[in-house]
Amino acid sequence: MHPAPSVIIFSTLSGLGFGMLAWLGIDGTPPTGWGAFAFFFIAYALAVGGLISSTFHLGHPERALKAFTQWRTSWLSREGVCAVAALLTMGLYAAALIFMNLHLPLIGGIGAALSLLTVYTTSMIYGQLATIPRWNTPLTSLLYLAYAITGGAFLTGRVDLTITLLLITTTIQILWWLRGDRAFAQRGSTLETATGLGSMGAVRSVAHPHTSPNYLMKEFIHVVGRKHAQKLRVISVLLMAVVPIALLSLPFGHVFAILGVLSHIAGVAASRWLFFAEAEHTVGLYYGMR
Repeated sequence: MHPAPSVIIFSTLSGLGFGMLAWLGIDGTPPTGWGAFAFFFIAYALAVGGLISSTFHLGHPERALKAFTQWRTSWLSREGVCAVAALLTMGLYAAALIFMNLHLPLIGGIGAALSLLTVYTTSMIYGQLATIPRWNTPLTSLLYLAYAITGGAFLTGRVDLTITLLLITTTIQILWWLRGDRAFAQRGSTLETATGLGSMGAVRSVAHPHTSPNYLMKEFIHVVGRKHAQKLRVISVLLMAVVPIALLSLPFGHVFAILGVLSHIAGVAASRWLFFAEAEHTVGLYYGMR
C-alpha cells in the first residue's frame, strides 16, 4: 500500500504517546508538580499530535467527528472513542498529580488500560483486513502493543526494562516480517481466483482495467524492491534497538538516553514505512501487480 507520511507519523507517535501514558498510569511512585507536567506534556504531545496527523489522510477531514458514531462496526471509530476516553481519564489523573500532589492509582490504572486499548484498536484497523494477508494476523496487534509498551518504558526512564523490551519487540518484528513474506502466497489468491475464471485454465492480463492510474492503484498498489526492503529492515532494527541498547549501556548521562530515544523513533518510523509499503493488497491481482 502507499506509505502516506501522515499515517506513518500517526502510527509512530501516537503509539509512543499512549504507551508512555500507560506507564505513567501504573507508576507506583509517579512524579508530581512540574516533573509530572513535563512527562504528561510529552505524552500528550505525542499521542494528540499523532492523532491530528492521521486526519490529513482522510478524504474529508471535516467529517472526522462522524466516525465516532460507527463504533459498533468500525475499528477506526472504536479507536477514536478509546482515545478520547483515555486522554480524558489520564487528564484527570495528571491534574491531580500536577496541581494537588495527589496520586489516584485507580484512575491511573483505568487510564493505562484505556491507553493500551487505544493502541489495540489502532492495530485492528489493519489486522482485520483479510484483503491484505501480511496484516491479517494476531501478530499485528502484538507488534503494535510491543512498540507502544517499549517506547513508553523508554520515555519514562525505565532503562533496564527498556533493554529487555527492545529485544522482545525486535524478535516480534522479525517474526512478523518472516510470516508476512509468506502470507500472500499462502492465502492462495491468484489472478484466477481474483477473476473467478480459474476453471477455464490459466489466466493472464492482456491489458490493464484502466488506461491511467486510478484511486485503487494509487492507494493500494505500491511496489518496493525486495533488496531495498531487506536493507530498510536492517536499518530499522539497528536504529530501533541496536543503537539504543548500546547507548543505554554506556555509563554516561541523559544525553545518550536522548540520542537513544531519537534513534528508536527513527527506527520505528522506518518499520512503519515498511509496514505499509510491503503490504500486498489482493486488488493488485487485477492489475497484474502481484
